Amino acid sequence: MNWYRSLEAKLEATVDEGGVIRGTLSMPRMLMIWLAANLVVTTLLTGTLFVPGISYPTAFIAIVAGTLIGTVVLTLIGNIGTRTGLATMAITRGAFGPKGSFLPVAANVIILMGWSWVQAMLAGVTVNYVVAQATGFSNPILFSILCQTLVVCLAILGHKGIEKAEPWLAVLILLVMASVFIVAFSGHSPAAYAEIAADPSLGITPAIALDIVIATAISWTVLSGDLNRLAKSQTAGIIGSGIGYVLSTVLAMTLGLTAFCYVWLESGETAPFDPTVLVAEFGWALAIVIFLSVMATNTMVVYGMVNSVVNAQSKVALRFLPTALILGGISILGAMWLDLLNQFTDFLVMIGAFFVPVFAIVIVDYYIVKRRAYSRDVLKDSGGIYSYLRGVNWSAVAVWVVGAASSYVLTYVYPSPIGATIPSFVISFVIYLALSWPTRRRFDGQTGGHLARG
Repeated sequence: MNWYRSLEAKLEATVDEGGVIRGTLSMPRMLMIWLAANLVVTTLLTGTLFVPGISYPTAFIAIVAGTLIGTVVLTLIGNIGTRTGLATMAITRGAFGPKGSFLPVAANVIILMGWSWVQAMLAGVTVNYVVAQATGFSNPILFSILCQTLVVCLAILGHKGIEKAEPWLAVLILLVMASVFIVAFSGHSPAAYAEIAADPSLGITPAIALDIVIATAISWTVLSGDLNRLAKSQTAGIIGSGIGYVLSTVLAMTLGLTAFCYVWLESGETAPFDPTVLVAEFGWALAIVIFLSVMATNTMVVYGMVNSVVNAQSKVALRFLPTALILGGISILGAMWLDLLNQFTDFLVMIGAFFVPVFAIVIVDYYIVKRRAYSRDVLKDSGGIYSYLRGVNWSAVAVWVVGAASSYVLTYVYPSPIGATIPSFVISFVIYLALSWPTRRRFDGQTGGHLARG
């Protein structure tokens, strides 16, 4: 087992004490990492959900507007990672307390595990389709497992592996995406896409489309601290992640939207959220995009899961490699559950319900209540200024419950005409601000800055 001990020692040498990392990456490198991050099959296929429920121009506007709105939250949370050196779930300790933060950590692991399964399945289904067309052999479960196994191997390299691989994957994906756009707009003019008649009976409205796009940004915000703490400066992190995320999301969703509409114009019908329908029309080029995007993105997802668990507390020192192998093994086994693909929209709703309140609370806590300053007390499992009541800030927990409940109510019980994401964010933001405002004096005199300074 010398290879295991050697690999573990190499990985542990890259992990700073207390889960704090001092970033070194420039703005262009951060931009490329985030560009690769969301050039992913799930984002691409999300773009297939809108037409013909709404028109092509309306869907495109919803994609751009929702992405810009969601990016504000993503960059604000990511900037805390750059300023402190903490991963996203470690950041929640400041608002929820060391024990209270187990709530968002548990939700994060569940959500990221679900993401890893969905993306591995979509890659597996796509690879299976291509192989079946070429050889006649078909086994989507096998190819899903193989795709996720490769992802776990990449994730075990940790953040150093991500830094090296993601920019190159982004370049490859962009080149292939360009070829798909050329085919789509060579076959039909932009006017033809705009003339596809909207069908309101399908239940998709501009507000719902906007809500789905914002929920996509929220789903990526769970990793924004993990990735942006790799940036060497706030400017590099904010600009790099902001531009990278906006470009990748708009490109990927618009590609899915356009490819779906192209098939619609060719045949008069198609199926949303089905990669094989698009691959059948665009061939190997789109299949390559889907496969490479899963390799790029699922690597981050598995890395984020491991990071959340390893840095959840410090009393029991969990090591990166065995934790990665255990969680990676679960993610590989879960890739066999292909029925999950039929529940993707409900999955996005669950993400919004879980994390929109969390990020509203964290933004209020860090930027307003703590005034952009977390001390090293945030790394303590007990005691210190963030201990609250036996390690739990019950105000934050209560607001999280109210915010999550409001998201479900506004989605399923009394559907909101503007979607659930924005209202639940505002509700959580306002209530937590009101509850925590009287505590601001307690944190007077805190010094901000990177926690690696000691």
